[in-house]
Amino acid sequence: MEEKPGLFGIYRSNRDYTKPDTWGKNQFNSSFPAALACYLYSKGLSAVYYKANKNMKIEVSTIGIDTLFGIEPLSEDIYFSFETPYMPYQKYVKGSIPRNDLVILENDKCLSSMEIKLVALPDNATCALAEDKFGAEIVVRPDTIVYLACSIIQNYKTQKELENVLAGAGANIENWTEAEKVLPYITEIYWAIRRVVIENYEKQVPVIMEPVWKTEGKSPKLSKNCLDVFVWSNLGMLNLFMPEENEILYKISRHTRTMIWLFRMLADYAKNGYFDGRAIIDALSYNLKNDKAFSSNGQKTQPLMTCEELIHPRIQKDEIKKIILGGGQNLLSPERRFDAIIYNSPDLFEETNRCND
Repeated sequence: MEEKPGLFGIYRSNRDYTKPDTWGKNQFNSSFPAALACYLYSKGLSAVYYKANKNMKIEVSTIGIDTLFGIEPLSEDIYFSFETPYMPYQKYVKGSIPRNDLVILENDKCLSSMEIKLVALPDNATCALAEDKFGAEIVVRPDTIVYLACSIIQNYKTQKELENVLAGAGANIENWTEAEKVLPYITEIYWAIRRVVIENYEKQVPVIMEPVWKTEGKSPKLSKNCLDVFVWSNLGMLNLFMPEENEILYKISRHTRTMIWLFRMLADYAKNGYFDGRAIIDALSYNLKNDKAFSSNGQKTQPLMTCEELIHPRIQKDEIKKIILGGGQNLLSPERRFDAIIYNSPDLFEETNRCND
C-alpha cells in the first residue's frame, strides 16, 4: 500500500497532511518542528533547554520531548493541535486567550503549549564569523508575551502573593503611554521582574521551541549535521529582551517595551485578577510597530545558546527523509524570492564575466 504524505509522529492532528494546503510555509514552519521533536525522541535524544538561575543567568540543560509535550510523543493518545488557544490560561485573561503555534492534547485535555520558531543558522549577523560563533535570529510575537505572563501567574495562588513580589513598582507612573513618564521607573520595573525570577526559578516551564536548520555559511546548502531542537523556558527567555543589570536607558526600544508589557500584565493581574493583553500591547506602543514584540539576532543569541549541539546539530540531512514521509516534500510550496533565485542562478552572470575578461 502506498504511503500517504505525512510527518513523523504526527498521526492525530487538526491538519491533514494529504492535502497540499497544509504544506504551505506557515503550516510547515510549525508542523515540521513538531515532527522533528518526535523524531528526536525516537532516537533517545532530548532537546537543549535554556533556563534561568535565580540571578536570571542562562543555564544550559536538557528537556525530554515527553516532558516538553507532557505526554509520550509517540503515544496513540497524543493529539497535535496547531494554531489553537491554550485554554488553561483563559482564566487569567480578559477577552479570548490568543492562539498559540502548538497545543498538545490527550483526550481533549490540554497538556502543554508553545510558540515554535524554526530558524536558520547562521543568520546574516554571524554568517561571516567562525562556525563556532554562528548564531540564529529569533523573532517573538506579542501574543507570546501574553503566554509568558500567564505561565508566571499560574505559580501564584492569590493575587496578593504576586502583588507583594511586585512591591508597588511603577505605582508613581502618571501616564504609561508616554515614554518620558515611564523611563525614570525602568529600574524598579526591572528589579520587580528580577524578584519574580527569584520566586519562580524552580518552577520554570517551556514556552518557546526553537528548532534550527544549519547551512554551510550563507549558502543555501544544508550542512551535513543540520537539524536540532532548542527550547526556552519562560524565565530563560527573559535574557532575550531584558536590559543588562543597572543599564541606563535613554529611550524605549522594542526589547525594553516587551519588559514593560510583561510587567503591566503581571501588575494588572495582581490588581484585578485578570489582564487585557491586547489592550496593553496596543496602548503601550511607544511609536514602535506592534507586528512583533522584539527580535534578537545571532550576535545576541549565540552567547546565550552556545553549546556543542549548536555547533554540530545532531540530526543529519540524510535523515530528513525519515521525518517527511510519503512524498510530502512534493507538496511543499516554498516562498519564491527574487534575491534567492538570483543567488542560486550563477549562470545568469556567466556571459557578463566572459565580457569582462
